[in-house]
Amino acid sequence: MKWLIASDIHGSEFYCSRLIGAYRKEKAERLLLLGDLLYHGPRNDLPEGYAPKKVTEMLNSLKNEILCVRGNCEAEVDQMVLEFPVMADYALIPFGKRVIFATHGHIFNKDRLPALKPGDILLYGHTHVTLLMTVGLPGSVPGDTDSEGIICMNPGSVSIPKESSAHGYMIFMTGEDMPQDRDMANEPDILQDRNMSSDGEKDCEPLIGPHEGLFLWKNLDGTVYDRYIVQDLREVN
Repeated sequence: MKWLIASDIHGSEFYCSRLIGAYRKEKAERLLLLGDLLYHGPRNDLPEGYAPKKVTEMLNSLKNEILCVRGNCEAEVDQMVLEFPVMADYALIPFGKRVIFATHGHIFNKDRLPALKPGDILLYGHTHVTLLMTVGLPGSVPGDTDSEGIICMNPGSVSIPKESSAHGYMIFMTGEDMPQDRDMANEPDILQDRNMSSDGEKDCEPLIGPHEGLFLWKNLDGTVYDRYIVQDLREVN
């Protein structure tokens, strides 16, 4: 399984074209969009190449590969021109015993968590700022990072990033589809110490196990700048 995750295109033909180019280059199976596709919004300046009709055409060409949730800029008129559903407030994506709760972020976010179990993942956009953090829940075990709360992730914005975030996206892939270490040589920052042999040489084991998932944050050129490995809870006692 390999998905590309992106948010907040805001009608930019220029950046939407680059995003679709990255999607094809990544050879991802699905494109998960976290809302705010066409309208720039009254709080934002017009992004480069603002052309919502062109963005509509580009996204509709991938309608069978897109899963989308509603942003605060989506309206019924957007659904009239887009040929895939865009009006759901959230999507639930099972990952072993975990749940990935995908939403835009204007309703649920790190400061207003949905009803989830410890270890579940809240994936949202809206802020235009990349994010990776764990938000603790009442009764959590201090120091138990993987299960003490909700893992919050944000890919930032494709077209109007803020607070020094990149124009970018995320990749989510599961262990069975991960390449071998030797194939990841051009992305050394995501290699883990546990894949080093006793003599310091990289061994040829997969980067992550068959019941794990890897989240990568990339700019639109495909350069990795952050990553997170998450265990499938089938692996956890």
